[in-house]
Amino acid sequence: MIMKIEHIALYVRDLEDARDFFVKYLGASSNSGYHNKTTDFRSYFLTFDDGARLEIMTRPQLESSANDIARTGFIHVAFSLGSREKVDELTARLKTDGYEVLSGPRTTGDGYYESCIVAIEGNQIELTV
Repeated sequence: MIMKIEHIALYVRDLEDARDFFVKYLGASSNSGYHNKTTDFRSYFLTFDDGARLEIMTRPQLESSANDIARTGFIHVAFSLGSREKVDELTARLKTDGYEVLSGPRTTGDGYYESCIVAIEGNQIELTV
C-alpha cells in the first residue's frame, strides 16, 4: 500500500489574509472556497506546484491556544524552494514586508539550509532548499 498525506488543515481567524499569504509568497493556487451556511464554516483548498494541498479554514468562536515555539503539536509547515538563493530571497522579502524571521537563513546541525518565519497568526513557516 502506498500512502501519502492528502492535505493538512489550518484554522485561521482571517481566511482571506491567510489565502493571500500562501498565494503571494509561496505560489499556491486557490479554489473558489466553500461556505457552510448552517455553521458558517468557510475554507479554501490551496494547491502547490508539486500537488501538495493545504486547507485553510475558519468559523465563528475559534479557540486560541498558545503558539509557543516549544510545545506539543504541529509546529511548522516547511516549503522546499529548490535552492539556497530562493530561500535567501524569500526570507529577505518576508522580512522587508514585516514578518518576523525566527532563524536563518542558515545551515542547521543536521545539514538543512533553512529559515523560519512567523506568519499567519503566529504560525511558523519554514523555508528550505
